[in-house]
Amino acid sequence: MNLFLGIDWVELFKISVPISEMIVRGTAIYWFLFIIFRFVIPRDVGAIGIADILILVIIADASQNAMSGDYKTITDGMVLIAVLVGWNLAFDRLAFYFPSFRRFATPPTLCLVKDGRMLKRNMRREFITDDELWSHLRMEGVESLAQVRTVYLESDGGFSVIKKENSDHHSPHSPSRSESI
Repeated sequence: MNLFLGIDWVELFKISVPISEMIVRGTAIYWFLFIIFRFVIPRDVGAIGIADILILVIIADASQNAMSGDYKTITDGMVLIAVLVGWNLAFDRLAFYFPSFRRFATPPTLCLVKDGRMLKRNMRREFITDDELWSHLRMEGVESLAQVRTVYLESDGGFSVIKKENSDHHSPHSPSRSESI
């Protein structure tokens, strides 16, 4: 029974679930959650990518299960984590080397403002309110939509604001915030 400090080390590290089952389960959950995060959940999730969030959530859960004893052994949790990290690395490599896969794995940027005009259809598509957009514009020092050439919602949920060159803040033809809402 290899007891040392009251711990059965053999029992602690033996594999209790077939490795093939853990690979299938890990693969199925990774792909299911990837599809959910990529195509269903809105993408304003911060400054990190979808795959990064996905792997953090799954690894946290897999690790928790291994630590709390939901798996029979630590090795079961380690194998599952290795499968998940393997998929994440495979996605990163495929997206780097193959533009077609990158287009599948990463949401495209979405134009929200073009030539000083809000594109309401695109804003509705991502559930971005005027107030939320203006919050990001103010952080970039924008006081009027007349100052803005384009605003993009990036694939990581961040906003890119491209200002017009030599924009006049107080031009009589510059719409104010209240006029644009």
